[in-house]
Amino acid sequence: MQNATATETRASEDAGATAVIAHRIRADRQQEYESWLEEIAPLCQASRGHLDWHLVRPIPGLTELYTVVIRFDTRANLEAWMASPTRARLIEKARPLFVTGDDFFIRSGLDFWFAPAGARALVPVRWKQALLTWSAIYPLVLLVTLSAEFLLRSAGLATSRAVSTLLVTGVVVALMVYVVMPRYTRLLRRWLFE
Repeated sequence: MQNATATETRASEDAGATAVIAHRIRADRQQEYESWLEEIAPLCQASRGHLDWHLVRPIPGLTELYTVVIRFDTRANLEAWMASPTRARLIEKARPLFVTGDDFFIRSGLDFWFAPAGARALVPVRWKQALLTWSAIYPLVLLVTLSAEFLLRSAGLATSRAVSTLLVTGVVVALMVYVVMPRYTRLLRRWLFE
């Protein structure tokens, strides 16, 4: 049994890891936070194992929440960055800008879509994650691609593969993270975790 757990842990680390960081920023301090992001982003991106950095800015007048999603090749490398003295120093520097603290959670691979809020260990088997993700992405890609092509043509805009792919992938990712997967995993929760 210990060998299976060790194998699952290694497989989970090999799949990469994601941290979702939420910073609620004081309304009058957002410009300072943007400058701070320009300082911390390159340091994070230069860290060992860094793969991706995505920033979701707040909607002006509605929210002060910035969400930063970072991906690393292994959980160990991600945790090393999150616990690094460099990051700790920069978080301390930004603390006066925060309404709340430095809130984040870490998941391995795509587990952050599948783990219930607050759960640390309950994650479905990989084949179920893959099947569920594929069954959600396929119709989304198909429908969003057709819709984007129709809208761009209707608006008389020239469509290039690069522009339409950028548009389609952006919409699909946003729908997957914010709309589809939270509801879809709740709907199929019994099957996922049996």
